[in-house]
Amino acid sequence: MKVLVINAGSSSLKYQLIDMTTEQVIAKGLCERIGIDGSLLTHKANGQSYVFNTDMPSHIEAIKLVLDCIVSPECGVIKSMDEISAVGHRLVHGAEDYSSSVLIDDAVLENARVNSELAPLHNPANIMGINACKVAMPNVPMVAVFDTAFHATMPQEAYLYGLAYEDYKQYRIRKYGFHGTSHMFVSREAAKFLNVPIEQLKTVTCHLGNGSSITAVKGGKSMDTSMGFTPLDGLPMGTRSGSIDPAIVEFLMQKRDCTVGEVIKHLNKECGMLGLSCNSSDFRDLTENDSLSKENNKRAVDLFAYRIKKYIGEYSAVMNGLDCIVFTAGVGENTAYVRAKVCENMDYLGVEIDTNKNNNCARGRIVDISTDNSRVRILVVPTNEELVIAQETMRVLAKN
Repeated sequence: MKVLVINAGSSSLKYQLIDMTTEQVIAKGLCERIGIDGSLLTHKANGQSYVFNTDMPSHIEAIKLVLDCIVSPECGVIKSMDEISAVGHRLVHGAEDYSSSVLIDDAVLENARVNSELAPLHNPANIMGINACKVAMPNVPMVAVFDTAFHATMPQEAYLYGLAYEDYKQYRIRKYGFHGTSHMFVSREAAKFLNVPIEQLKTVTCHLGNGSSITAVKGGKSMDTSMGFTPLDGLPMGTRSGSIDPAIVEFLMQKRDCTVGEVIKHLNKECGMLGLSCNSSDFRDLTENDSLSKENNKRAVDLFAYRIKKYIGEYSAVMNGLDCIVFTAGVGENTAYVRAKVCENMDYLGVEIDTNKNNNCARGRIVDISTDNSRVRILVVPTNEELVIAQETMRVLAKN
């Protein structure tokens, strides 16, 4: 059984075709500049990379081009589209409507449209991807996998803000959390690696990349997470400020003589590592070679690690203990300095990182980088959100 995984953005579309008998990716690619001059498809299959400079006025043309590539005699991996059994779509926001993945029908699409007010940059693009697939593959079942679903288990005291309760009831203002598929996947992989039932584990999962979030996972369920009503909340990230005093928004409006929208854009696009370092949002630029010898780079990265450390302490208190810390995603998997900085001076929790293991961590597989004496296991776990979407698609289809 082959599942096509689609992650549609406003002007882009990422995809993977996964053979679920082996869970191997047999083709993947990226459509860029959809609806913009200079549209580009990069398709990878059979150990080769193919680039197509083809106009893609909309997601419909993009999907058609992807499917043409997949079945092409020159660069394809299947003989016909009949071999595609299902399509799994990433849908960023399910609000309180969905606590798990679902088969897509008209009602699901309508809810996704309504919930676009909560994710205006993501849900509309995800819907475009779904509609484009419906045009190209009208008889193929499709499943929506929500970034927010894993966090539906958070207790009320974790997801409510200190706002008037009516603001929550009327406007749905609450913490939703994101990166749910990644946190779910790596927490389960950690339990398998440790050979401990996930129901017995208290884990803090650290999804660290250009966008970053921390989650308290107790017994396999999300108890709290750092991102909130929007992905702007929580840790400082590549270009996002993370949590700030809300009064700063009005203060910046007055000082800069600008609108709320302009301040929010500033907090999303010009702050975080980019703003703190005055250099770059890319952790490779900030940490590799001798980059950390520059005060501005070290300032940004050390602040990032400090905030992660705070969340680990906070979430250990929430779960009444800690068995495992998981580092994942681009920065979590590849930046030894960040992992070391987060774990230093945490012996009160029983956290001891092995410097040699950390500095020589093999990429692409699960690695335990804690010392033999560490009471808390410290793991580097490669994430695989696309595989989660494919697995969830299979699970939903088996029930329907």
